[in-house]
Amino acid sequence: MNETVVLETKSNFLSHFSQADYSFDKDFSRDKRSEALKSLENLSFPTSKTEYWRFTRINKIIRGNYKIDFPSEVLDIDLSIPTKNYIVLINGFYSKELSSFEAKKGLYFSSLSEAKEDEDCKEIRKRFATQSKDDQEIFSAINTAFHQDGAYIHLEKNALVEEPIYIVHLINSDTAIANPRNLIIMEEGSQAKVVIKTISTSKGTTFTNMLTEVFVDRRAMLELNKIQEEGDDDFQITNTEVIQESNSAFKINTFTLEGALVRNNLNINLYGQHTETWLNGLYLLDKKQHVDNHTHVYHREPNCVSHELYKGIMDDKSSGVFNGKVLVHKEAQKTNAYQSNSNMVLTDNAKINSKPELEIYADDVKCTHGSTIGQLDDESLFYLQSRGLSKHMATAVLLNAFASDVLEHVSIEALKEELKAYIDEHYHGV
Repeated sequence: MNETVVLETKSNFLSHFSQADYSFDKDFSRDKRSEALKSLENLSFPTSKTEYWRFTRINKIIRGNYKIDFPSEVLDIDLSIPTKNYIVLINGFYSKELSSFEAKKGLYFSSLSEAKEDEDCKEIRKRFATQSKDDQEIFSAINTAFHQDGAYIHLEKNALVEEPIYIVHLINSDTAIANPRNLIIMEEGSQAKVVIKTISTSKGTTFTNMLTEVFVDRRAMLELNKIQEEGDDDFQITNTEVIQESNSAFKINTFTLEGALVRNNLNINLYGQHTETWLNGLYLLDKKQHVDNHTHVYHREPNCVSHELYKGIMDDKSSGVFNGKVLVHKEAQKTNAYQSNSNMVLTDNAKINSKPELEIYADDVKCTHGSTIGQLDDESLFYLQSRGLSKHMATAVLLNAFASDVLEHVSIEALKEELKAYIDEHYHGV
């Protein structure tokens, strides 16, 4: 692709965002948009020669014909959300009618646009767009420059919210392009469980470009669950930027259930001692679906632990990528870092590219990584069928067992049961 074509493609893609109205922004947000726009001038879309994107082609994304689609009427839809605290975004825009907020002590939960308007929300001015890599990553810069709306979650010092908080992003247009933006701030000693769920009712080709910034301050604890369940023609790229301070605990569980192409960039920086971090993922793909999980864990301080477990089940002609990197800085002595990627390939046409990495500059550490690719065990299938199970049911039992150690990291029982039921139904052939 010559330089002229590359520039035309970039210009055409960015022109989709000119339809949006960003007049609700405050000065601090406008400044961030301007900085990101300047960064975009020097950034290019990744190609097959870009190592970081080597196994994921994005031509179908950037050549799509999209539009900013503001929902003009209230949707009549049952989202079956098992909580009283949730925010719903439609095509990147906040839906007040579909959202629900219940007052909780120490919790500020609103749309991002409302938080920008609230003069009492001082933390948003301090932390918004301070972690997104807008000068390095083009889709991050696009989100900062053209984000529409999203969720703002702020827990004050020592606040405890037991009931899960849901952020639901719904695509309800056949050609929508959406840039939802989330900001989660956990002050010292606070605790919460958050679910980010993306679903689609579209029958066309859409693109969601989501960015989430997460701050886990000293002694805070956050469990973040991401459920990706869009359609066979929907594209999604997510950037999640996390900062952990000393004695904090952060867990992220990523479940990719549907989507034509899904790319998850996850960057976690451990800035304090005695932090604990868990990264778990499960991707269930069929047809020609593709998922690419790129994770980076930066151990910057001593005495920290990170656990990483990603599992994939690949069917039909689906393809997957796992590239997990743990970087241990020289100062990060007594680091414990564990990384594992296991994959089940159900057909000869499915494929997975797995690359766990360790980059270590400290000498007193315990770090391990591993990757496995296998198929269903014929003897186990035969045994279950000999006990009266159909082949579909036997397959579902074995795959549920394969996925179980990822599912066990979900502490929200309703969500865990939902995921188990999805696997059962998906592989029973019902």
